[in-house]
Amino acid sequence: MKKTIPVIGMACASCSANVERKLSSLKGINSASVSLPGRSALIDYDPNVISLETMKKEINAIGYDLVIEEDRSAVEIERHEYAVLKRKALFSWVIALLVMGISMHWIPVGSAQISNQLALLLALFNLVYCGRGFYVSAFRQLRHGSANMDTLVALSTGISFLFSVFNTFWGEQTWGSRGIEWHTYFDASVMIITFVLTGRLLEEKAKNMTASSIRKLMGLSPKTAHIVEGENVQEVPISAIEVGDILEVNPGEKVPVDGEVTWASSFMTADAAYVDESMITGEPTPAMKKIGDKVLAGTIPSQGKFRFRACQIGGNTALAHIIEMVQQAQGSKAPVQRTIDKVSLVFVPIVAGVAVLTFFLWWIIGGNAALPQAILSAVAVLVIACPCAMGLATPTALMVGIGKAAEKQALIKDATALESLRKVNAMVIDKTGTLTIPNRNIDFTKSDSLPLDEREALKPHVQEAIADLQGMGIDVYMMSGDKEEAAKYWADKAGIRHYQSKVLPQDKENLVRKLQKEGKTVAMVGDGINDTQALALADVSLAMGKGTDVAMDVAQVTLMGDDFGAVPGILRLSHKTVRMIWENLFWAFIYNLICIPLAAGVLCLFGLDFQITPMWASALMALSSVSVVLNSLRLRFL
Repeated sequence: MKKTIPVIGMACASCSANVERKLSSLKGINSASVSLPGRSALIDYDPNVISLETMKKEINAIGYDLVIEEDRSAVEIERHEYAVLKRKALFSWVIALLVMGISMHWIPVGSAQISNQLALLLALFNLVYCGRGFYVSAFRQLRHGSANMDTLVALSTGISFLFSVFNTFWGEQTWGSRGIEWHTYFDASVMIITFVLTGRLLEEKAKNMTASSIRKLMGLSPKTAHIVEGENVQEVPISAIEVGDILEVNPGEKVPVDGEVTWASSFMTADAAYVDESMITGEPTPAMKKIGDKVLAGTIPSQGKFRFRACQIGGNTALAHIIEMVQQAQGSKAPVQRTIDKVSLVFVPIVAGVAVLTFFLWWIIGGNAALPQAILSAVAVLVIACPCAMGLATPTALMVGIGKAAEKQALIKDATALESLRKVNAMVIDKTGTLTIPNRNIDFTKSDSLPLDEREALKPHVQEAIADLQGMGIDVYMMSGDKEEAAKYWADKAGIRHYQSKVLPQDKENLVRKLQKEGKTVAMVGDGINDTQALALADVSLAMGKGTDVAMDVAQVTLMGDDFGAVPGILRLSHKTVRMIWENLFWAFIYNLICIPLAAGVLCLFGLDFQITPMWASALMALSSVSVVLNSLRLRFL
């Protein structure tokens, strides 16, 4: 069984890596892919070996939670957690301003001793109330031999707070008596928590925007429906609908479940209604629905009303399958992300090691103020190191890219497909059903006597799409079981230079294999059972939404709108998404490469009096994560 389960409590890339590692280690789980921006886990497991309850218990033990209960809403939980995070960030800012005012003597409170003690109390409240989550999480991680961003925050704020407490009560005796100038750093411990909380608040807001495509799809499903019982029509919750129930839908209302029309009427046609299916298929023209026709959940009658028999309900509707496919795709990982996850797992221990090394080096070369300088430098290193930016670089771009594709009625099954599309330089295309539409009003026994353009019609946008693909440097090959004359006619009309006629399914597979042996990355586009061999073999496979279920099951991308003209746009989206991933990774890498040495005080060794303080380190760390997410969101407008 494969299931997407919401995960609560993840804050950084190390968090998602820890959850994924724990799930993958459990007996009965074949594979687990955890998405930080999606806040979900895509789990392939054997329900006979392991239950969801066992998974939840194991994940709870390391400080996170799986939402497996039907009466718990992950959206509501996240909304509540966002409100709590917002409140803590606000409190932390108030405390931070007060502590800064006291430390900088902007707020006169008496002697230095009283100022330090008052700052101590405020900082303690900030740590206990606003920063408690960091310490709880760090402790749980420590118990299980792992670490995450919370570990770095807990270490840095704990060290700076305890050192400041020591200085408050024993600073003069320890340092002052030796002629060493001493300070407290309560403002640093408070500002670190304040900036981290603020960064997470902005990050959560941006993450919600990356998941907007899923929310739009979920918003297509209504909460209630009108059920027909004899002469009465009653409004009921959608959960109360059963297979076989007769439901009524009025103009402007959303169809609640999939079904079959039993009665229809409109002012245009006495026995039919017109339904807007654009949100599912992308077709702008309303579809006529008569008795016996299928209707899909989420579609809307634009003219007339109808009654229908419920056939597919709950998670079995076409809309539910689309939502599940998009969720699984957004939760899947591109090959580059696997490497980043491995780096994230060792990143925190490495940073802790760098901080310890920084401490001892400054202690040795720091002169009279060796210990304070060593502590502050180590704290700054702990704070500024951010695995979050690297961890968010790939999944946020993928979520936005796959979501944008879904809005364009292209369902991408996994991240690997989206990444592979940009490499395509050869495309094999089936003719009938993909490029052309047969004239179904003609008896096929008489079709041979008719002109070719009366037997079939080229789909809209095909000529523009073919020219576009060839302009992108892609070699296009049309494969047809039709006669030579017909195949040549439609290839010429579509603008395709390479074609084959009278082909069998094996011939399509052979062409894909031949092109791959020539070193090409091959995409196959088809719609029928006779295309499945080639679809399965191709590097990337695309199926038309009105094709066979078998073709759509095999294909990695399904074009719900059945419009071949969308193909070039999907390839361009792949290029933009992958480019965005590498942009994000570049800046995340550069950030750590530059900022960690500056926080450690490397420039001071060369006589330059510049070093990033713990307070500014926390601000830069928060900014790096937010900037990666915001950069990914640019995909929505490209």
